[in-house]
Amino acid sequence: MAPQRILWTLPYLPWPITSGGKARQYHLLRCMAERGHHITLLVQSKAPLDEAVRAALAPLVQELIVLPRRPLKHPLTLWHAATSRLPLLTSVNGFAPELAARFDALLQRQAWDVVQVEHSYGLEPFLPALKARQQPFLLVEHNVESELGSATYGQWPIWARPLVWYDQWRARRWERQALSAADVVVAVTEADAAKLQAIGGRPTCVVHNGVDTRGFAQVQPDPAGRRVLFVGNYEYAPNVDAVEWALDEVWPRLWQRQPEARFIVCGHALPEAWRQRWRDPRIEWRGYVPSLPEVQSQAAVFMAPLRSGGGSKLKVLEALAAGLPVVSTREGLSGLNVTDGLQARIADSAEAMSDAIDGLLRQPERARELGQAARRHVTASFDWDAAASQLERAHAHLKAQPSSREPRAQVA
Repeated sequence: MAPQRILWTLPYLPWPITSGGKARQYHLLRCMAERGHHITLLVQSKAPLDEAVRAALAPLVQELIVLPRRPLKHPLTLWHAATSRLPLLTSVNGFAPELAARFDALLQRQAWDVVQVEHSYGLEPFLPALKARQQPFLLVEHNVESELGSATYGQWPIWARPLVWYDQWRARRWERQALSAADVVVAVTEADAAKLQAIGGRPTCVVHNGVDTRGFAQVQPDPAGRRVLFVGNYEYAPNVDAVEWALDEVWPRLWQRQPEARFIVCGHALPEAWRQRWRDPRIEWRGYVPSLPEVQSQAAVFMAPLRSGGGSKLKVLEALAAGLPVVSTREGLSGLNVTDGLQARIADSAEAMSDAIDGLLRQPERARELGQAARRHVTASFDWDAAASQLERAHAHLKAQPSSREPRAQVA
């Protein structure tokens, strides 16, 4: 594909890589830059742009523009969250006049081959200018946001249920507006693509998540250590639910059979309260780790007790690429085309998950075979270069769309 002039927006900085979403953004930016595309990256971030972040991103983009996001507890943020007809997450990332003005100026400055907006919850500041200038754009959704309600609101008290129902209504309403406003929608899995097209009625493409297979090629799991690993970003509610369900339901069953097994919990924003709630010394609270292959090499099994979230899970892909035997719910393996018993073990109940982990800890040769089959599967089918090719096809699809169509949905 000929080099394209791309205006790419993000509601967070993609470096350092502390979540699956950031990993996706960073590696797609890297691959697209390596292919010669000219990228202007416009970011609204709650974290400041420091020199380390600038040094990591500068080689990938022609221009990096980072504007601060209001703090979550800022009076204006709280006011909009309470009074807007937009859902909570969209309100937190929206109503940003400086961001909207900068985006409009960029649209006026030059003609763009592609305008790519990441996440419907980050669209609100850009939609008025997109509509006014009839600028075609691509909207990328990492999940079907309206389906995340049970995990997102699971920690809210009972008295707040009316607020939960109201915010879920707002989320469904905004999702329809955002998706129908886009010229092309990008999903992470085929299943999500079908749902998003049904909601918004717009052409939909799939850009799978990938993995840096070379970065995990040298990992050798350690079956003798009897460590089971989970990695997640705990600002994301489905990951919080996964760990809490695992410790409440799965591990008590597993420890009855494997009293020496240990649970390694890694990832960004690890809740401090967990250390007090679960004091068992067999739990290793690692938090954020700069080298994931290093901790993967200490593990015998990777568990993915995810019960919600949608999309495809980068942490699971990375475990498969590292040759770790994976025990996961079906949700945790969504979009990865994995066969139970061939590249991973699927377990949707606490009993089934503890049985599967117990079996792999007792049969290290079987665990090794499963991990090697998983590594071959990921190497053959998932790579960031392949995902970048899919993104280029989505860009070509955007450019092939008719230049005019029915008016886009407006922000209420």
